[in-house]
Amino acid sequence: LHKSRIWYLPKSLAKLASCVAKKNLMGIGMMIAKVTHNDHMRIQVTALELISQYATFKLWVKPNQEQSFMYGNNVSRAGLGRITEDTPQYQGVAVFTMADVPLGFGVTAQSTLQCRKCEMNTAVLFHESDIGEYLRDEARLTDRKS
Repeated sequence: LHKSRIWYLPKSLAKLASCVAKKNLMGIGMMIAKVTHNDHMRIQVTALELISQYATFKLWVKPNQEQSFMYGNNVSRAGLGRITEDTPQYQGVAVFTMADVPLGFGVTAQSTLQCRKCEMNTAVLFHESDIGEYLRDEARLTDRKS
């Protein structure tokens, strides 16, 4: 935890960083999340590499829905390619293309069983974060004042 941010880094890098004064240290390693003023944790898109690698629940979107998801929209049943079996409702999931490229993460609006029975225009995934944020919110992710 440094400047209300949670970082993931190797232990050897942490030892090297201990030589630098905290006020001079901007950041080190991979930022996973920010802690808000209300002490809530907001996971950042920079954590996507770790989340996609270790996610228990995954969701794949069809190619025609990828761009819509990248612009911050929820995923409907029509855009759902696959979903991990027995995924519960309101569960955090990693979102992938059909070619297994990680796109982002979100929260399921429906369980796996409900997804099979719902209509095609029903939302099945609530958008949380996507790789398009690197372009849209670069200043917020890097804390640059532009």
